[in-house]
Amino acid sequence: MRSDAELLAAACSDASAFRELYERYADRVYGFHLRRSRDPHAAHDLTAETFAQVWLSRTRFRDEAGGSAGPWLFGIARHVLLVSVRRRELERSACQRLGMLDAVGREPVAEPCEDWLDSLDEALTHLPEAQQDAIRLRVVEDLGYDEAAERLATTPQAVRARVSRGLSALRKHLFDPMESAR
Repeated sequence: MRSDAELLAAACSDASAFRELYERYADRVYGFHLRRSRDPHAAHDLTAETFAQVWLSRTRFRDEAGGSAGPWLFGIARHVLLVSVRRRELERSACQRLGMLDAVGREPVAEPCEDWLDSLDEALTHLPEAQQDAIRLRVVEDLGYDEAAERLATTPQAVRARVSRGLSALRKHLFDPMESAR
């Protein structure tokens, strides 16, 4: 049986080697994400993103654990999880400021005040069209990233980036008048 280090080295020219590494670790990485997120769908998404990052950085692997890629791979999984949590916090904070979530940030507000909708429509016009579309689908229509990506004919990661950048720009425009005047 080949070591993880050998599989990663071979994966540069042999996709089946990467598949073998994936099969060796997929359940453990999924379990890692499931224990932390407590959401099977999120755990699947995080596992997929972890292995996408492993694939992209396979040439940078340094064998520092006697042939095992476990510590390196779980380091990537931890990083993917932290990035996801940060993104989610940014989105939740923006939605709360826009009046779309209660003060605790858990429940959608039953009836948001009409003022924020007027402000939002006007503020959205200052964003690039791709960000406008992503925010409308993800935040206003409350679609998941996968569904929004399907509608926009792009990837969920691209939708996440557009929403994150757009919400950041909206925050500056709506809540920092000095910043938007610049």
